[in-house]
Amino acid sequence: MYIGVDLGSRTVKMAVWDGERLVDHQIAASGFEPHRQAEKMIAGYRAKRVVATGYGRHLAAEHFADAVITEIKAHALGIFHYFPGCTTIVDVGGQDSKVISLDAAGRVMNFQMNDKCAAGTGRFLEIMAASLAYSLDEFGRAALGADREVQINSMCTVFAESEVISMKNRGIPRDHIARAVHGSVADRLAGMLARLGHGETVAFSGGVARNPCMVELLGQRLPGVRVLVTGLPDIIGALGAALHGAGV
Repeated sequence: MYIGVDLGSRTVKMAVWDGERLVDHQIAASGFEPHRQAEKMIAGYRAKRVVATGYGRHLAAEHFADAVITEIKAHALGIFHYFPGCTTIVDVGGQDSKVISLDAAGRVMNFQMNDKCAAGTGRFLEIMAASLAYSLDEFGRAALGADREVQINSMCTVFAESEVISMKNRGIPRDHIARAVHGSVADRLAGMLARLGHGETVAFSGGVARNPCMVELLGQRLPGVRVLVTGLPDIIGALGAALHGAGV
């Protein structure tokens, strides 16, 4: 068994690879000590190698991991496993978003990160959902079902929240505002893709890829491009770490 652990800002993800296939995975809140959470998750497995990635990878190396790899490389390995030939990845996590360019063999060629601002991340969506009194699941469904999308001009989280409050006070339906929030994130991601360049397919990874409205709106902003999502987009980094441990 080879175990990959992705210690992210919001959640810890674990993937177990038996040399041929993914045999188990877990997701849990990071908590104050994400490495302790990760240790609980891998307990009970007799792993040949444990590889850590994510924000807490170096802390994991101090306590239990045999090796570490960057999130960029981990997501490249994980996506290439599911979508060989896909040369562009959009990864949206809790605190950052990334666009990664691969060559035909799945090697990282270039990347761009949005890691200085919460806008365009899962945290931004969480804050906006709370402002509109939605759970995250409700937020995506409401936005997907809205028949109109108004415009949010600011991508700064603080100013965007003020815009949302102003819209509510003007009587704009909250599902229209929800769609506008999702649209602003999709615009930001499409802009990152345009700057880096992309192929005819783009793989969407990270927990935000579970949001059907985000997938749809990103696709709308990329005419002629297929947006690919696995059934487990949030564990892609952990799977990539496990594959690295197995020497794939």
